Amino acid sequence: MRQLISLLLFILLSTTVFSQKITRDAYIRQWQLVAIEEMNRSGIPASITMAQGCLESGNGNSELSRKSNNHFGIKCKSSWKGKKVYYDDDRRNECFRSYRSVKDSYEDHTDFLMNNPRYASLFLLDHTDYKGWAKGLKKAGYATAHDYDKRLIRIIEENKLHRLDKKMTFTPMNGQTAHNVLDTDNKGELTITSFSSHTVSKINRVKAVVAQKGDTYEILAQELGLKDWELYNFNDQPAGYRPVANEVVYIQPKKNKTQKDKLTHRAQPGETMHYISQLYGIKLKPLYRRNNMKKGQQPKPGQVIYLHSKKK
Repeated sequence: MRQLISLLLFILLSTTVFSQKITRDAYIRQWQLVAIEEMNRSGIPASITMAQGCLESGNGNSELSRKSNNHFGIKCKSSWKGKKVYYDDDRRNECFRSYRSVKDSYEDHTDFLMNNPRYASLFLLDHTDYKGWAKGLKKAGYATAHDYDKRLIRIIEENKLHRLDKKMTFTPMNGQTAHNVLDTDNKGELTITSFSSHTVSKINRVKAVVAQKGDTYEILAQELGLKDWELYNFNDQPAGYRPVANEVVYIQPKKNKTQKDKLTHRAQPGETMHYISQLYGIKLKPLYRRNNMKKGQQPKPGQVIYLHSKKK
């Protein structure tokens, strides 16, 4: 417990969202397992899904993907009943689908191809025939670029995404949690191996893990069997926030208050209400209410913050 609390001191003292561009390698690493899951569900090559995600979303950096979680450029169409956003594309002010999470975008991409008759012939192809799928998508009019198929094939071959099409999956055993990456063994066969793991501990009776370098809420959600939006909610963070190494990430909803052995906290210079919320595993909104403070207001150095009972 003491060790975890000391690690919490590494949490950023603000909720500033990192704005660095995502590299293609990082994007592939982040979403390759979802692409494999969708391949196992539908037969769409994971390499094709991954290449389209890279191309259509600019490796997750496009405005449409960042603000609306739309990673495949799918427009509304008359059948779409979900949220909508509008951007200039082939024509001005066109309607695009908006998703609650990136994973929802990947799942809808699968459903979009499976349920659209013009893509039906593609499902007669082998799931390892990425060239046939790329050409078929271009022919069916998925995108207007005249070299759309060549772009997809180039992304696949430059990043060796065809390795994803081996339909390998990984199931944690006995509660094990681990990140997974794709690799080849000495026989040239694709395998999935774990390269790091997260130990689950508890703070204020709430389960939490410590983020490692390169972690995102999306990566942690894949590993722990959660939705990425759940982690954003559990940790009172805005969409797109990326945890730093050694930052505590709660994987369950925090409590409304601390236990009776910890009633108050004296604020130190630079500490925010969010920092204190994360430090003790208590929700941010009740913490504000308990201390008669408005949302966004920060404590003054030396101020006593009430953690269990309401300030009198």
